[in-house]
Amino acid sequence: MEPRESWAALAAGGVAGVCVDLILFPLDTVKTRLQSPQGFRKAGGFRGIYAGVPSTAIGSFPNAAAFFVTYEYVKSVLHRGSASYLSPVTHMVAASFGEVVACLIRVPSEVIKQRAQVSPSSSTFRILSHTLYHEGIQGLYRGYKSTVLREIPFSLVQFPIWESLKDLWSWKQGHVVDSWQSAVCGAFAGGFAAAVTTPLDVAKTRIMLAKAGSSNASGNVLAALGGIWRTQGVSGLFAGVVPRVAAIGLGGFIFLGTYEKTRQLLL
Repeated sequence: MEPRESWAALAAGGVAGVCVDLILFPLDTVKTRLQSPQGFRKAGGFRGIYAGVPSTAIGSFPNAAAFFVTYEYVKSVLHRGSASYLSPVTHMVAASFGEVVACLIRVPSEVIKQRAQVSPSSSTFRILSHTLYHEGIQGLYRGYKSTVLREIPFSLVQFPIWESLKDLWSWKQGHVVDSWQSAVCGAFAGGFAAAVTTPLDVAKTRIMLAKAGSSNASGNVLAALGGIWRTQGVSGLFAGVVPRVAAIGLGGFIFLGTYEKTRQLLL
C-alpha cells in the first residue's frame, strides 16, 4: 500500500470514527445501561445521556484510524496473487488484525466511557483518576480480551458482508458503488453483525463494570456468559439488542459511508 493510501485510510477512518461515535452516543448510553448489572433505572435511566462523551471524543479518531490503516494494509498484502474466491477470507483476516490493533486504543476509552455512563454524577476525569489509583494501568485494560473476542466475530461477519454487498451492487449497475451505496451496505452488514454478537457485548459490559476483586473482574468471558445465562437466561444475553442493532446499523451507514467518501476525496 502506497504512503498516500495509508494517510488517506488513517484520515478517513479517524473522521468516520468521530462522526459515528458522537452522533450515536445517546443510543450507546441507553444500551450500556440496559446491560449493566444494576439495571437501567439505577444506572441512570435517560438522565445524563452524554455522560462519558469526553472519553469517546478523545479515543474515536486514533481508534478508528488505527483500525482502517491496519485493515487496508493487511488487505492489500493478502490480495496480491490471491484468487477472487478467497476475498471473504482476506477481509476476515484483515478485519481481525485491525481490531486487535484498534482495541489497544479503544479499550481504555471504552472502560472510562462505560463507567461514566452508569455513574452520570461522576465526571470522566474523576472516574479516570479513580481507576488509575485503585487498579493502575491494568484497570484501563480490564476487558481487553472480552472486547477483542467481541470485535473479531463482529468484524468476521460485518466486513465480508459489506465488501460482498458492494461487489454485488457494483456488478449489478456496471460501475463501482457510490459512497451512499457503500453506506447502505454498511448499515445492513453492521445491523446483522450487531444482532448475532450481542451476548459477547453484554459479557464485555459486565466485565468492564464489575467491581475490582469480583468474579467478573477477572475477565473470563465464558464465566460472565454463564453467570448471565443462569440469572437472566436468553433475555439477559440479548439485553440491549434493539438499541445496539439500531446504533450499529445506523453507525454502519455513517461510519462506512463517511470512510468511503472521505477516502475518495483524499485519493
